[in-house]
Amino acid sequence: MFSPAKPVFDSIANPQAIVLAGPMRFTMLKSRLIRIEFSPEQSFEDRPSQVFWYRNQPVPEFQTYEKDGKLIIETADLELTYRLGEPPIARFIQIRLKANGVTWKYGDRDQTNLRGTARTLDRANGRIPLEKGLVSRSGWSLIDDSNSLIFTSDATLEPRGTDPDARDWYFFGYGHNYLAAIQDFQDISGKAGLIPRWALGNWWSRYWAYTQEELTELILEFKRREIPLSVCIIDMDWHITNTGNSSSGWTGYTWNKQLFPDPKQFLQFLHQNALKTALNLHPAEGIHPHEESYPQMAEALGIDPASNTPVPFDLTSETFRRAYFEILHHPLEAQGIDFWWIDWQQGTRSKITGLDPLFMLNHLHYYDLGRTPEKRPFIFSRWPGLGGQRYPIGFSGDTVVSWESLAFQPEFTATAANAAFGWWSHDIGGHFEGIEEAELYLRWVQLGVFSPILRLHSTNNPYCERRPWGYGLDTLEIVRRAMQLRRQLIPLLYSANYHNAITGEPLILPLYYGWPENPEAYQCPQEYLFCQQLLAAPITHKTDPDTRLARQVVWLPAGDWYDFFTGEYFEGNAWYPLYCSKEQIPVFAKAGAIIPLDAEKIANGTALPQEIILKIFAGADNSFRLYEDDGESQAYLQGEFNKTEIAQTYAHQTLTLQIRPISAKVKGIPRERTWSFEINGISHPESVLATADEVPVECTFTYEETKCKLIVHLPQLAVESKISLILGNVELQKWTSKVTDRLSQLITAERMPTSIKFQFISHLNELMNSPKWLRAIEHHFTHSQLLSILESIFWKQSQPIATDAQIAWLDAQLKLTEWIISTTKHG
Repeated sequence: MFSPAKPVFDSIANPQAIVLAGPMRFTMLKSRLIRIEFSPEQSFEDRPSQVFWYRNQPVPEFQTYEKDGKLIIETADLELTYRLGEPPIARFIQIRLKANGVTWKYGDRDQTNLRGTARTLDRANGRIPLEKGLVSRSGWSLIDDSNSLIFTSDATLEPRGTDPDARDWYFFGYGHNYLAAIQDFQDISGKAGLIPRWALGNWWSRYWAYTQEELTELILEFKRREIPLSVCIIDMDWHITNTGNSSSGWTGYTWNKQLFPDPKQFLQFLHQNALKTALNLHPAEGIHPHEESYPQMAEALGIDPASNTPVPFDLTSETFRRAYFEILHHPLEAQGIDFWWIDWQQGTRSKITGLDPLFMLNHLHYYDLGRTPEKRPFIFSRWPGLGGQRYPIGFSGDTVVSWESLAFQPEFTATAANAAFGWWSHDIGGHFEGIEEAELYLRWVQLGVFSPILRLHSTNNPYCERRPWGYGLDTLEIVRRAMQLRRQLIPLLYSANYHNAITGEPLILPLYYGWPENPEAYQCPQEYLFCQQLLAAPITHKTDPDTRLARQVVWLPAGDWYDFFTGEYFEGNAWYPLYCSKEQIPVFAKAGAIIPLDAEKIANGTALPQEIILKIFAGADNSFRLYEDDGESQAYLQGEFNKTEIAQTYAHQTLTLQIRPISAKVKGIPRERTWSFEINGISHPESVLATADEVPVECTFTYEETKCKLIVHLPQLAVESKISLILGNVELQKWTSKVTDRLSQLITAERMPTSIKFQFISHLNELMNSPKWLRAIEHHFTHSQLLSILESIFWKQSQPIATDAQIAWLDAQLKLTEWIISTTKHG
């Protein structure tokens, strides 16, 4: 059984998977993943590296033979050729991908790598370069692990052996099966563990010297305004910053009693209000004499406390590491600290050549927090490179407050999947500098709702506002609804969290993971797959001043799609120009989707739901597995969890929904639960039958004709009940907005004289019958207004639509001309 208290390595590959050939050693790790080692001294490395821990994998089927002085190794997917006795240069080693015929030769450059992620977004104002990822449109990628350090124990690293010419590569030949590539990588490198349930709720954080009273009042104000929270971060001013010695004050381990006179009481207050908390750490400067723990730390490190000599920060020392946790951190955890925010100030070097302190801090803090069964290992820190996926979650750093920063974050978050990293947490609203805007803030929150983590944060500038009520009532209402929705999404998020821990599939994926052969999937970086069943495309740019709406062009892959919020139907394999109000978030569910929502939306914390709303999108058979446990401990490793299979099937004009508990061993799960159904994409059924354990139960239902939506409410039922909902004589039925309705909504929103609005709407039928009429009043419209009108008529597109204003205007003029010519020819 996996023990989070310390890593368990299994780094020596099965001898049956190894092929030796002079200075070369080839290890068949997977059918599409080969380790290639070169060592003139034949001193090959079997110990775990920083990146690869689990090389002992089931041996894939392969064969080896020699031909014309070449060694050939074939798996089901790859053919490796090596000229015996030669060094690994392009002429002597190559690998052919059988599926597509692509051949990699040693030294080839990966020109179409899809990139991965970056250590941090600190000071970024928009796009930044990303490190190379594990997947490429070429079908292959290569990881050079030659310079990563080697674990000699669970917490000790050292450089590799003395052979300077030794090389250690991992070849991935997965074609366009990107998900399989990152999953197999995690089989050998390690997966992210199951993060606590409370981490998926709304976080409050701010770099600000709050007093205990101020922060208490702030938390109560969130509660009064019905904005749910699950985490409250206490930034660096929790500790003494005016040190009176050589310490700058960034590093600290002693409560500032002027700000927090009773820390234990404050932590109890947070827990009583269903909030978890973390303290900010900047450990680089070590421990100075002003710290309460200084005498004990000094003695532990062999320093005379009377000397007032600072204790240097040194994670390469086993003695320091033990004291660092046992003296500095464990007592604060005993007071009530739940986890640690490891902020970064310690540089990239340490006493061990090649050891970045960030990697070591993440590794040590992660396993230390899981040292007892009551807590799961969990950190909050920057990304340390490949292998960092084992240590969730990531703090992306201090971004500039700007639309450019917001626009890059959907792509940055999704592309991190290419490095198997799925747990970025951004400063929602941006961190510093830039220009604060209400719309920018609310759009950032909307992105946060459909992100792995939603954490409000900013620097200690009084003009940086992150309180939802700080921008007026309109913004407050939109942000409140968004954060309440995040609270409701916890059942979906937590099930996806479990799926990630078991399979290695991140919560967020670029679209090309699902549709790798579609060029369009590579052209829409603002879109991503969310929790396996949704496609999200949050708005990341300003509302147009003339349309008073934000234009978002979205590509929907082949298939049937529904607006997650309204249930409107969209036919896939097309681009759609959407004009969104500030309240709207473009999110789509594919036919068959089953989305569980907690009916509770205002309570703090993330308790297991008493009532679950199932949003069902008809049109395809599908199943969803709802996962629940106590949300915090390691008891799930002993089988203490609840899984519920939820399925929809449609046949012979009957839609059947089933809820089947398949395990129920969770302490604290409600004994009874209420289920409600919101079923989109159907006609009014002739019959509605609900049963629990095959016994009919009363239910209430309503049908919304214009939305093709049925809402069904069941009574409270035992949580272990097997529930069925059978809709008889029902058709699959969809609704799509009419052109006239879209135009009416546009004209109502747009900035233009009311007389022109009235004239336009009054002649709407004429316009639809004879578009030439638009010529008479087109001069009253701005470029963006005319484009919005035309795009509402020519809604579904086969090609992406340019967003540049000038190109869009020319495109609009061209469409208008073609339209008029066409209608003129046809009378």
